[in-house]
Amino acid sequence: MKQYATDMRTALADTLIQLERDNDRILWLDSDLMASSGMNKFREAYPDKVINCGIQEANMFGVAAGLSEEGFVPFVHSFSAFASRRITDQIFMSGIYARQNVRIVGSDPGLSAGPNGGTHISLEDMGILRTLPGTMILDPCDPVQLKAVTAQSVDRKGIYYIRLMRKSKDQFYEEGTSFEIGRASILKEGGDLSVITCGTVCVREALKAAEILEKEHIHVRIVDMFTVKPLDREAVLKAAAETGAIITLENHNIYNGLGSAVAEVIAEEGIRIPFKRMGVPDSVGEVGTLDYLLCKFGMDGASVAKTAKELIEKKS
Repeated sequence: MKQYATDMRTALADTLIQLERDNDRILWLDSDLMASSGMNKFREAYPDKVINCGIQEANMFGVAAGLSEEGFVPFVHSFSAFASRRITDQIFMSGIYARQNVRIVGSDPGLSAGPNGGTHISLEDMGILRTLPGTMILDPCDPVQLKAVTAQSVDRKGIYYIRLMRKSKDQFYEEGTSFEIGRASILKEGGDLSVITCGTVCVREALKAAEILEKEHIHVRIVDMFTVKPLDREAVLKAAAETGAIITLENHNIYNGLGSAVAEVIAEEGIRIPFKRMGVPDSVGEVGTLDYLLCKFGMDGASVAKTAKELIEKKS
């Protein structure tokens, strides 16, 4: 696995600096987490385009919605737990209902916040945002993908939620790779089973599982569903038809996230194939390293490989 020159938060700052040069409408609002978000670099370039709102996330979103009404493209940031659970009503009332354009950056999503404990672990953020009407949910896996989808989002309408693995330098895609919001990307081809996944943590574990399985001459397709909403239905249908079994793997509660979205497509289309959702099984988070928590909840590469073999058995 390659390592990118900078981590994801720095890649985001660099992207916003470039975008601001082109359109002069971008603002960054933070909840007293400028160093954590990596946006001191953006503030140095555009000191008048940053507002540190303090630890008051709900108010921060309201400010962003007002700035959107004035024609700006505001980005708001906090840790994912506080960028979703804490401000749900403000997202709906000030953002969606008022038809504003705000980009919400939720950092350290899912189990990646493990050292901070259950209060900071957000296993519900995609489910919350997915339920709200008209929202778009992006879970990019590396800096290359993050830069591309962030740039695309700026000129689009609506509320975007972007999950950010702040410190990750993992690189899965070559610089210059094209992405389209709403269209999945195939990271690896295979015909025995599909793993539909998203985000840094789970893309990495899916690729580990694929490597394990290749040694046993089992070839899995890795579908990077970086747009969780709107979901790429065609990619799901193609995976079902061509591989005959699907696992979803997400850094989130198995309810109302990626797995549920894929299951809805399979059920609505009347497709009968072996299918398994993998993620956190309806639990709160706890203190622990990421590797420990992935093993605890059966989301590591070895567990995915084991489940894949079980599903392939069911195909026959």
